[in-house]
Amino acid sequence: MEEIQILGYVGALAVGLILGLMGSGGSLMAVPIFTYLFHISPVTTTAYSLFVVGTSASISTLKNLKKGLINVRLALIFAIPAFIAVFCVRRFLIPVLPDELIRWGNLIVSRDTTIMVLFALLLLAASFAMIFKRMPKVGFEGRIKCNATFLFLEGALVGAITGIVGIGGGFLIIPALVFLLKLPMREAIATSLFIIALKSLIGFLGDVGNLQINWLFLLSFTFLSIFGILLGSYFSVFVKAEKLKKSFGWFVLTIALFVLYKELF
Repeated sequence: MEEIQILGYVGALAVGLILGLMGSGGSLMAVPIFTYLFHISPVTTTAYSLFVVGTSASISTLKNLKKGLINVRLALIFAIPAFIAVFCVRRFLIPVLPDELIRWGNLIVSRDTTIMVLFALLLLAASFAMIFKRMPKVGFEGRIKCNATFLFLEGALVGAITGIVGIGGGFLIIPALVFLLKLPMREAIATSLFIIALKSLIGFLGDVGNLQINWLFLLSFTFLSIFGILLGSYFSVFVKAEKLKKSFGWFVLTIALFVLYKELF
C-alpha cells in the first residue's frame, strides 16, 4: 500500500510536468491517480483534481502574464460561461445525484461508475486528438469573425464537463482558441492555462461546504504538482511539443482503456 501511495505522489509531480510542457493534460492524470492509487471516491477525486490543476495552472499563468502571452479579453469571453457552468454543476448538480442513477433488474448503474466511464470516454477523445491531429505551430494571418453564440456554448459545455469529471479541458479549449479565434499556438496554450486556472478553482469553490476535504493531503499533492509545472516550463524549451503530444496521446489512450476495464469488467 505504501508503494502505491509513493507512486501516487510521483504521479503528482507528473501532473504538473505535463501541464508545464503542453499547457493541458494534467487533470487527465490526476483523476485516475486519486481514484486508483489513493482510493478516493470519484466525486471527491474530481474536486481534488480541480484544486490541483487550478492551483498548478495558476503558477504558469502568472509567468505568462508577465511575458504578455495571455489574451485576457478573449479568455474572459470564452471563460465566463464556463465559470458559471462549472460552479453550478459542482455546487448544485453533483450533491443531488443519487448513488444509484439507474436500477433495472440486476443492472445497477452507480453515480461513481458513470463519472469514471464518462471520464474514460473523454480520455479516448483527448488521446485521438493528440495522436492524429496536427495543430498549427503559428496563428493564421489576420482575424476572422467567430460565431459568438457558438463560442459561448462551447465555453458552457467545457465548464459543464469540467464540473462533472474534474478535468481542465485544455484539449477542448486550445483547438477553439486556435481555430475559432486564430490565436498563435504559444498564445493559445498560455490563454488556455489562464482559463483552466480560473475555471478549475471556481469549480472547486462549489465543493467547499459539500465535501469533507483532507487539506494536508491535498496541499502536499498540489505542492508536488507545482514543482512539476516549474520543471515542465523549463524543459518545454528543449522538447518538441508535437512529438511529446503524440507520445502522451498514446499514454492517455492506455489510461482510458484501463479505466474502462476497471469500471465495466
